[in-house]
Amino acid sequence: MTHSMTAFARQDISADWGNASWEIRSVNQRYLETYFRLPDQFRHLEPILRERLRTRLQRGKIEIHLRFSALEQQTSLDINRQLAKQVIEQANWVLNEAGTGQLNPLDILKWPGVIATAERDMTLISKELMQQFDLAMESFLTARGAEGENLKQMIISRLSGITTLVNSVRAQMPEIIIWQRERLLKKFNDLSIDINHDRVEQEMVMLAQKIDVAEELDRLDSHVSEASKVLIKGGACGRRLDFMMQEFNREANTLASKSINSDITQASVELKVLIEQMREQIQNIE
Repeated sequence: MTHSMTAFARQDISADWGNASWEIRSVNQRYLETYFRLPDQFRHLEPILRERLRTRLQRGKIEIHLRFSALEQQTSLDINRQLAKQVIEQANWVLNEAGTGQLNPLDILKWPGVIATAERDMTLISKELMQQFDLAMESFLTARGAEGENLKQMIISRLSGITTLVNSVRAQMPEIIIWQRERLLKKFNDLSIDINHDRVEQEMVMLAQKIDVAEELDRLDSHVSEASKVLIKGGACGRRLDFMMQEFNREANTLASKSINSDITQASVELKVLIEQMREQIQNIE
């Protein structure tokens, strides 16, 4: 399957410990680049996440964002009395030194560690989060695949257009040679120049060789066939297709340089338009 590098997926989580959500988004990039926005207590997951991305993706700028909100777990007031006494003693000393102010008991309770909180099993939460990340990853890959198939169909349509142009130019070439011959003879007649038929034939042979685009047309057919095979095979084919666009452009430029007919010139312009449209789409293919 052909995959796009542009996609987004979100996985919401609701559990007895609280709520969380994973967001995975990506845009096109020449190589694989990963960026993480994780709460401090889950920073240890980053190497695991990076490895999972590396085994499933080849290219793209990938951003991973984890939002985490824990439910308040306190059910009873459990005061660290020893710490509270120390805080009160130090607070009273400050008040005595300052000579003003009052000690607010609620401020003492707010001091870190005075009210003990039950420790959560972060290992269990991390495991559940990773399970949900895998689900988000599957949705993300599905989105990349769906968009990639759309890009594939758009490119195949342009390849079909190139084949139509190539066949049209190939069919016109015999008529163009005849047209050029008549055009040359008419110029001779208009200028009242004695015609040396042998010389005319030699000139026509040389001209036919100069404007012969059969080789370019054959190569365009070959490129269309190869690009179609690459798309059908799928996988990480973006770089290969991007390289092939250079080959398409080379033949289109040669075709334009050999053109002596407005129809062929127009065909070469339309060919370049189709190639550029493909190139733009290919930039988003993995």
